Amino acid sequence: MWKVLKRRWKYLSAKLSGRFEETADPKVQLEQAMVEAQDQHRRLVEQAASVIANQKQTELRLNRSMQELERVSGTTRQALTMADEAARRGDAAKATEYNQTAQAFANRLIATEKQVEDLKTMHLQAAQAADQARAAVAQNASLLQQKLAERQKLLSQLDQTRMQEQLNTAMASLSQTVDQDVPTFDDVRAKIEAQYAKALGTAELSGQSVESRMLEVEQAGVTSEAQMRIEQMRQQMGLPAGGQDNAGQLAASSRQALGGDSQPAAALGTGAVAANAQAGAGAGAAAQTAGPPATPAEGTGPAPASQTEG
Repeated sequence: MWKVLKRRWKYLSAKLSGRFEETADPKVQLEQAMVEAQDQHRRLVEQAASVIANQKQTELRLNRSMQELERVSGTTRQALTMADEAARRGDAAKATEYNQTAQAFANRLIATEKQVEDLKTMHLQAAQAADQARAAVAQNASLLQQKLAERQKLLSQLDQTRMQEQLNTAMASLSQTVDQDVPTFDDVRAKIEAQYAKALGTAELSGQSVESRMLEVEQAGVTSEAQMRIEQMRQQMGLPAGGQDNAGQLAASSRQALGGDSQPAAALGTGAVAANAQAGAGAGAAAQTAGPPATPAEGTGPAPASQTEG
C-alpha cells in the first residue's frame, strides 16, 4: 500500500511539474535563472575573498615569525658572546648563567624555526588557493557577462516569437471561422464579387435593349438635322461646305455620349448623316452657280428670319 501511494505521489508530482513547465512564462524563468547566476557569483566572490584573506593572514604570521626568528637568533648569539667573555674573565658563575640563557634562547630558536617552516608551507598552499580563487572568480564573471548578453538576445527572440504567434493567429482568423455567426474574409469577398458580377451583367443587358437603340436612332436624327441647319447657314454666309468629316465626327460623338455599341443603329445613323450631307453639298453648289445673295439696300433692315431661312 505504501509503495502504491508513493508511486502515485511521484506520478502526480511529475504531471504537475510538466504542466507547470508548459504554462510558465519563459521571461520570468529567464529572470529567475539570471538572479540565481548572480547569487552564485556573489557566493563565489565571498568564498574567494575568504581564501585570499586566509592567504594574507598567513603571510602576516609568517612575517612576524621571521622577525621573531631573527630576534631570538641574535639574542642567542649575544648570550654566547657574554658567556665567553665571562669565562675569559674567570667568572665561572656568570659564564654558566649566560650559557643556560643561551640554551633557553636556542630552544626558542628551534621552536621558532619549526613554526616558520610550517608557516611557509601554509603560506604556499594559501597562495595557490588564492590564485585558484581569483581564476575561478574571473572565469565565473566572464560566464556571467556571457549570460547577460545571451539574456538580451533571448528576450529579443522571445518578443519576436510572441509577435509571430500573434501574426499567425491574425492570419488564421482571416481564413477560419471564429463562430457560427461570424463569416470569414473569403466568404465576404465571394459575396462582394457575386454582387459586382451581377451588376455588370445587368448593365450589359441594359445597353443592348430596344430602348437604348431607339434613343440612339433619335439622337442620330437630331444630329443630322443640326448638320443640315449648319450647312444652310454656311451657304447663306458664303462659307465653304464642311463636308462629310464633320458629320461623321458628330455621329461618333453622339454614339460615345450614349455609350451604345449596336451595329444596326450606328449604320442607320451614319447613313442618314451621309445622305443629309450630300443634300447639303448639292444645295451649296447650286447656290454658288446662282451667284452671291443680294445685298440689302441702304436704309433697309435685314431680311426677316423666315425669308433668310427660306
